[in-house]
Amino acid sequence: MRKSVSIDARTAREVLGTKDSHLRRVRETLGVTAVFRAGKLTIGGAADKVRRAAAVLEEMKRVVESLGAITARDVERILDGVGADDEAEAGAEWPEEHLIVGSSREVDARTAGQGHYIKTMRSHDVVFCVGPAGTGKTYLAVAMALAELEAGRVNRIVLARPAVEAGERLGFLPGDERQKVSPYLRPLYDALTDTMSFSALGRLMDQGVIEVVPLAFMRGRTLGHAFVILDEAQNTTTGQMLMFLTRLGPYSRAVVTGDITQIDLPDSTTSGLVQACRILDGVAGIGIVHLSERDIVRHPLVRSIVAAYEADRQGSSPARAVRGGEAGAGTSGTAQAGSPGSAEGPEGRDSGAEGPGS
Repeated sequence: MRKSVSIDARTAREVLGTKDSHLRRVRETLGVTAVFRAGKLTIGGAADKVRRAAAVLEEMKRVVESLGAITARDVERILDGVGADDEAEAGAEWPEEHLIVGSSREVDARTAGQGHYIKTMRSHDVVFCVGPAGTGKTYLAVAMALAELEAGRVNRIVLARPAVEAGERLGFLPGDERQKVSPYLRPLYDALTDTMSFSALGRLMDQGVIEVVPLAFMRGRTLGHAFVILDEAQNTTTGQMLMFLTRLGPYSRAVVTGDITQIDLPDSTTSGLVQACRILDGVAGIGIVHLSERDIVRHPLVRSIVAAYEADRQGSSPARAVRGGEAGAGTSGTAQAGSPGSAEGPEGRDSGAEGPGS
């Protein structure tokens, strides 16, 4: 199998390392070939090893783009995070899925779960995606929306989010209505600017082609020929979720994302996302995708942190949880992508995105 990672010359100098030291370390550790030529790192070898190497190099690239440099220690940490997957995951089916965003950019699935997520969005009009932070839930949904817009299958994109504070009261916020809700919508703007330039985003928003709104502003609307995304859906009430799902008009599609371990609703309030995934499981045309800590594509430590908290939530001792997370063997209560029996329902370059995401 062969796979390419696009990379500009300046970033490539850091990613490759002095005398290709970083690249040589990746090749030796993962048992692949890797050659940089004409703005692309081409990786060859066994399919599972190539996929891991591509994920490592994408993460190295992201670190360089964020910090301007990468150290040998960073490379080792990234290799440890990716190389900790067990044999079952290494042999798991990984759909070769990618999205064309704009005229030249490709967003690739970087994990098996992300591949199933993209495949499900292609084949269902309504998709729920639940998973922990950093699995690319929002990023891939935005990338899919932009790909559908580019292909002419929808003529607008609407992104919505409930305006719920994360565990603390912010008090009075100054400004007009738009300025008051802007902080709650910032993560959606981040996902958009990860996949397109500020100027292009501004132009499309001025034209009304892309709209970012608080969930409350969706009431009473009917959205036709639209790709609609509801982010942070774990913080919707039952009524809000039903209201959102019934906004869809002709030729529209919806993706609902959330993390049910980060519900900020009052304890007595049922999460609309949890309830919707239970009620709608098995309904034709609706897909429910489950991502786990194995699909996290942020900093390698994020996977260990999520695994440790999940193990603790299930009753494991903190020490055991941390050891399991560090070894990459922590278990999760979330099912693998596409698993119908999970208690859950469902940010390529960074497909995850987080920039792959949230």
